[in-house]
Amino acid sequence: MEDETVDWLAWHSPYSDPNSALSRRLEIVQTQIRWRLLEAQEAPIQVISLCAGQGRDLLDVLESLPASRDINALLIENDARNVKVASDRIRQLGLANVDIRCADAGNSNSYAGATPADLVLLCGVFGNISDEDIFKTIAYLPHLCARDATVIWTRSRRAPDITPRLRAAFESHEFRELAFIAPERDLFSVGVHRFSGRSAQLTAGEQLFTFL
Repeated sequence: MEDETVDWLAWHSPYSDPNSALSRRLEIVQTQIRWRLLEAQEAPIQVISLCAGQGRDLLDVLESLPASRDINALLIENDARNVKVASDRIRQLGLANVDIRCADAGNSNSYAGATPADLVLLCGVFGNISDEDIFKTIAYLPHLCARDATVIWTRSRRAPDITPRLRAAFESHEFRELAFIAPERDLFSVGVHRFSGRSAQLTAGEQLFTFL
């Protein structure tokens, strides 16, 4: 569940400022999403976005891709106002195979019918949950991922910087690092990993994380 003391609608305001760190992070994430979708040979492509907010990272990319791209996506977001913003955008873009579900992204039940996924987005998640929940979520990812799936995640490098531990955790669960982007001018980082293990079946009722 998300922290009800945070206004998650207002949280998206810095995206409108091209000079903000959040907008710079968004551009990097979108570049990684675009590369993954364009390089994919299999069809259809299944995407899952955890704590998707208004879906800007994925929806902006889908708007720019050829209409023939066979992409199915499920966005999970717990704030009803953000769900409406994303839902309106999905409808405006005519993305019939993209859905946003108002649900707790920390609970495995929210992903029923959408696994295994070829692309999993964990952007803006790891900075809002406990370290214990981060590692629990990484360990659970084989239940969400198809073989060769790509996971894109973000995390601040503000002290104490735990990104080295996160990268090692991905490796220990059979995720090969494709990229780790850490701009000098900013404290955010973007990680990209590819799953080389065997997918596991989605299990019901698992609570992976709770927002702090």
